[in-house]
Amino acid sequence: MNPKSSTSVPHTGTPLTLSDPSADAHDMPPNAVIECGWGRWLPAQTYADPRDLATALLQERPGQRDIAFYVERPHVVVAQAPQQLFLDPSESFRLWLGGYRPRRAPRRGFTLRRLRTRSDVAAINVLYRSRGMVPVETQRVWSLRAGRQITWALAEDRSSGEIIGVAMGLDHFDAFRDPQHGSSLWSLAVTPQTPHGGVGEALVHYLAELFHARGRNWMDVSVMHDNDHAIGLYDKLGFQRIPVFAVKRRNAINETLFTQPVEDESALNPYARLITAEARKRGIHVDVLEPENGYFRLTLGGRSLVCRESLTELTSAIAMSRCQDKRVTLKLLDEAGLKVPAQRLADGSAADAAFLVAHGAVVVKPVEGEQGKGISVNVTRTEELPGAIAHARQFCDRVLIEAYCPGHDLRVVVIDFKVVAAAVRRPPVVVGDGAHTIRALIEKQSRRRQAATGGESRIPIDDEARRCVARQGYTLDDVPDADDHVTVRNTANLHTGGTIHDVTDDLPPALREAAETAARTLDIPVTGLDFIVPDPTADTYVIIEANERPGLANHEPQPTAERFVDLLFPRTRLPEQAGAR
Repeated sequence: MNPKSSTSVPHTGTPLTLSDPSADAHDMPPNAVIECGWGRWLPAQTYADPRDLATALLQERPGQRDIAFYVERPHVVVAQAPQQLFLDPSESFRLWLGGYRPRRAPRRGFTLRRLRTRSDVAAINVLYRSRGMVPVETQRVWSLRAGRQITWALAEDRSSGEIIGVAMGLDHFDAFRDPQHGSSLWSLAVTPQTPHGGVGEALVHYLAELFHARGRNWMDVSVMHDNDHAIGLYDKLGFQRIPVFAVKRRNAINETLFTQPVEDESALNPYARLITAEARKRGIHVDVLEPENGYFRLTLGGRSLVCRESLTELTSAIAMSRCQDKRVTLKLLDEAGLKVPAQRLADGSAADAAFLVAHGAVVVKPVEGEQGKGISVNVTRTEELPGAIAHARQFCDRVLIEAYCPGHDLRVVVIDFKVVAAAVRRPPVVVGDGAHTIRALIEKQSRRRQAATGGESRIPIDDEARRCVARQGYTLDDVPDADDHVTVRNTANLHTGGTIHDVTDDLPPALREAAETAARTLDIPVTGLDFIVPDPTADTYVIIEANERPGLANHEPQPTAERFVDLLFPRTRLPEQAGAR
């Protein structure tokens, strides 16, 4: 704290440090409550009685997350309702703004601005859901947009207009007449799919400069104790750890913070954990059987089902084998009148090269494979063909050569023979900064993707990456100019660094019908169908694959896990979902 002046006042909050000698703690409104959209923020220094603070926390609305911050004696507050309140296991950090100097922004492919439209609020919720955070109430945030208490800072991709980052700043003086003239940063989220680095750092600086200009003395932030990535960012930016505590109410949102994790569940990958978390919300018992391979059992009453991520006992061996063999998949879909690309089984003869010449470009991939492994896309030269075939044979002894169809990679998730989600998958792209090589940019982006996906997504640096980069006139050791976009892989699979962008609401009826027909043809209750489309809002398409174990994560805001558990345990379907088919 500021050594020049320190005054303690009897209350449940942290002792005040009065930077302004004329400030009076008694000017603060008693028992202040600040609406934030995701819940209420309760400045504990305005509560003289810990019972009042506990009572306020117990008034939390369903689906919200309230936070009491600056609690000097959290044990006393929790003691008022020990079965309903808990001490939040977060660390607190402070950036002193007295000596802060605004930084000169580097060239970058995104801009920073404040919330302007209702669509901005919708974009904020997509970001929050993708990061497992509490979404905001649209109307409440919209009604607060013009005030000075709360500032929503957004990062917008210059080329696409997509909102790729958000942070909320809270001005303590305008919120509750804080005599310390402080401020705080909340709800920082950045999409892991952006190719731009430094988005989170830029948002922090944006709010720091805003509060510095207003004469605020510091900006505080609360970070979960095990969020090493965020803590590393705040350490880098000069934040200092401070002894400040928060108290929250026990609810379904906060459950993992005050209960022991399900045995071995932390060892499951994000695709499995998404399902087990939804099951536990409904009172379904989870047994983790083999976490390294994603196996778990769900049990409710007399019904019990073993799952491997989204693959369950409801999928027959016949349906699974049809999806695993890509030749059989396309043969059945073609016979059902669906559009599929031409293909042949590679045999090393002159006919392989003749097929490439006839179609101009091909995709080479293993007959049985997953996660984009062994695939070479847009092979146009006959001299490249043997190498692509050899690469695919590392994953399966049978290799397909398939006519290349240019367009967007569209993943459609079908559950219980109904389309639940549709998303365009894009290949990984790095953005030059004029200083780093393409190899270094790939490694930096891979680290961000791995951190955001629990290690499930990374960009391999291999022959396919070298071939893709070479097509654009680069090598991996070249330094692209600032803002130059370089596609570093032609495949858009999430496991190899691809990104996914929801288009469910824009999916035309023809594609929806084709996806549901394909699922019924393969007789598979849960599948991810891969389409190639020139435009995801138009009727033209080809189906290139069907996945018997599709990843249900990363499809926010679509309820993939909810519909999956509905299929397995229909009696647990929430009342408002009944009939919404």
